[in-house]
Amino acid sequence: MSSASSSSVSAAAPASDWSAARIAEAAAEIVAGEQLPAIVQAGHPVLRTRAVAFDGQLDAELLGALLTIMRRTMHEAPGVGLAAPQIGLPLRLAVLEDTWAADEEIAHTRSREPLPFVAMVNPAYIPVGDGRAEFFEGCLSVRGYTAVVRRPDRVEARWTAPDGEARAAEFRGWQARIVQHETDHLGGTLYLDKAEARSLCANEEYSARWAQPTPEHAARALGF
Repeated sequence: MSSASSSSVSAAAPASDWSAARIAEAAAEIVAGEQLPAIVQAGHPVLRTRAVAFDGQLDAELLGALLTIMRRTMHEAPGVGLAAPQIGLPLRLAVLEDTWAADEEIAHTRSREPLPFVAMVNPAYIPVGDGRAEFFEGCLSVRGYTAVVRRPDRVEARWTAPDGEARAAEFRGWQARIVQHETDHLGGTLYLDKAEARSLCANEEYSARWAQPTPEHAARALGF
């Protein structure tokens, strides 16, 4: 998920041809690269693939090195979350961290609080309560655009930490949005699949017209 702003799509194909050996080889190539991996863009089939569950395909050293590369790639983008399919690896891994400075009014309206770094292995989430929130959202794999997505404002997430310990936590506000966005990637879902189609904006238009705490004015003008 971009710094500017689990269910899956049934049409997403499973990554059935990705054997444990192929996953390990691809991860090793990413870690050994002289440069950070490129973030793949919408249209690449890996983004429409149901990622393979992590079950030991990578040893602890390689897993740790891969998560470090993912975190560095997320920071470089810059973004607040990155899923392994976004660097071409259909494995159920995601990294999240939101420490970017935000306008005080926007942060308050969007319930955006700092999210310390967390690496999630095999994450899943379920909504908590009936609350929903609509805000513009972006994605590092849909470069140059943003759109309004209506999401649950509270979720319970369950995942495994890199050391193998089972974790669970409730996330609210913008943190909940980040968790949903990155976990959705692992099911082959892009935020555009859940977005208000008429809200889609080029980043330049968003910055010039709609960079307000809520999408209320954009909704009236764009008709969503």
